[in-house]
Amino acid sequence: MPRIINFYYLCTRKEGNLQKNTQSVKIKVILEALEHFAPLPLQESWDNAGLQVGLTETDASGALLCLDVNEDIVDEAIEKGCNLIVSHHPLLFRGLKQVSDANYVQRIVMKAVKNDIAIISMHTNMDNAKNGVNYKIAEKLGLTDVRFLDTKQGVTPECGSGVIGEFVSGMDAEAFIMKVKETFGCGCVMTNEPLQRGIKRVAICGGAGAFLLDEAVKTNADAFITGEMHYHEYFDHEQEIQIAVIGHYESEHFTTEIFRDIIASVCPCLRTEIATTNTNPIRYY
Repeated sequence: MPRIINFYYLCTRKEGNLQKNTQSVKIKVILEALEHFAPLPLQESWDNAGLQVGLTETDASGALLCLDVNEDIVDEAIEKGCNLIVSHHPLLFRGLKQVSDANYVQRIVMKAVKNDIAIISMHTNMDNAKNGVNYKIAEKLGLTDVRFLDTKQGVTPECGSGVIGEFVSGMDAEAFIMKVKETFGCGCVMTNEPLQRGIKRVAICGGAGAFLLDEAVKTNADAFITGEMHYHEYFDHEQEIQIAVIGHYESEHFTTEIFRDIIASVCPCLRTEIATTNTNPIRYY
């Protein structure tokens, strides 16, 4: 996995001697590893990735990995004995003027602090990082020759928005849509009319990725997968590109596997748990 600094000695050192399998690792070590993989300057200007709540000098007892932070997630962390939550979507986007029980964000902050739980979020910096969120989506689909769809100038040699890759063998539109639906466990896939040519080259942007649809067309992608799009954005692409909108949660919930792999690579002594709480607020009937 690229750009991972070797923090192993930090989670295995004890009184100057290297010791394997010790359970002592500071939360700051995990934070540094995550930010090394996906530096905070890669995040969009409106975002608020990084440390959300808590103290980083505390020893980590375990890390609960999730897409969103809600009250059930904090309860799951407490139940599993994890004093660190790592999420994709930030809990805090705006400054808090009070901390009370007025809304769910404030209640989560209070509960986390009361239970000595730190919360770290890696959002658009993880979207824009090499081998980040969109690379994981491509991996799940089995795409090859994966590269950024829209490259950027950044603090790392390679960063950008979205990815594009190819299937080893093409498939028809219906088979493609069913593959996407099964891979990501979608309640439904929202598409435009089925493409009447084979689908081999696929562009991807997890979450709200409609801003990359035109770029996908320019790069001759046969299909474009994203989490959500507005109604009018489906128009004027008939037989030009196969649009597949799979849901915001569905497109990004495998991000927890990236967190797990980063933490395991730098601190294999730390217990990680992928959350079993489904935080998707959308239901399909």
